Amino acid sequence: MKIVSITKTVHDWLFSIMPEGAASIVEMVLIAVAYLAFFAVAGLYLVLLERRVAAWFQLRLGPNRVGPQGIFQTMADALKLVSKELTGTIKADNFLYNLAPYFVIVSSLMALAVFPFTQEFQAFDINIGIFFLIAISSIGVIGILLGGWSSNNKYALIGAMRSGVQTISYELSVGLSLLTMVLLTGTLQLSEIVEVQKNGWLIVQGHIPAIIAFMIYMIAGTAETNRAPFDLVEAESELGAGFHTEYSGMKFAYFFLAEFINMFIIAAIATTIFFGAWLSPFGITDSIPWLGVFWFLGKTLLLVFLMMWFRWTFPRLRVDQLLTLEWKYLLPINLVNIVIMAILVWLNLTIKF
Repeated sequence: MKIVSITKTVHDWLFSIMPEGAASIVEMVLIAVAYLAFFAVAGLYLVLLERRVAAWFQLRLGPNRVGPQGIFQTMADALKLVSKELTGTIKADNFLYNLAPYFVIVSSLMALAVFPFTQEFQAFDINIGIFFLIAISSIGVIGILLGGWSSNNKYALIGAMRSGVQTISYELSVGLSLLTMVLLTGTLQLSEIVEVQKNGWLIVQGHIPAIIAFMIYMIAGTAETNRAPFDLVEAESELGAGFHTEYSGMKFAYFFLAEFINMFIIAAIATTIFFGAWLSPFGITDSIPWLGVFWFLGKTLLLVFLMMWFRWTFPRLRVDQLLTLEWKYLLPINLVNIVIMAILVWLNLTIKF
């Protein structure tokens, strides 16, 4: 049964038993609960995957005690964090200190809403989808800045300032690499971008400029999520835990979980823009629509694995190296690349299937 038929059945049933306004509110609540559940499950799974990948790269076992093959280890960690006391510092700005984690969580949840998991399953399909994602991803850094500043801790503040510098710098490369693909598709709407790829993924249609845009996007996206080798925001050897040094319990868990969900979001954007989202390379998705979810998640997890590969392969950069990489290399390459893509589109030289 198609997902759209399930949702239509629930929609018709709700409107048959309650007033229109109440039914609409219940529908929105059900969608929110579904996305919250996905948020929690995906976060827990990605933490487990990170530990497994780290163990594999370092030739050790990883989690193997709590549950079969250690699959309940992250659940045990989550229960531990839930049960921990919420401590803070006396001199912290309590309002901003408590508000900061919610900026990070809410921005991640809002970004998840626009992804087309299948042709029928997309909570929020708007005609400015890519612009919406870029704008929403910029909100998360506000939570990091608030958390670092309101903690009244010099290490947290340094970590927050580094995050601001890093995010503002690498957002340029993320935005320009996506804009390169917008030139190719002629639309910002994610569902339409997927439709363009029914006869071939954009990374193939766009020739070498699309491949360059993808490479730059993955590098800059990894930096945006504050992951190694760009983890100067949380450099343990210098800053303890960085911007969330003074957080504990569930507030710390929000920051921790948001990092992994943001990694999923970066990979999901790349999947949608460059690799056809839910479209299979073999043309079988249209005949079996629900398989699109597995194609989307499979491609996304493959890119997540690539980001984890970065973390466990490269050493941490210095601050000057991090900024040099963006301003002296990635940004100029991106600007030249977008001009080349514009010329290809203007001359109609992109690959047509």
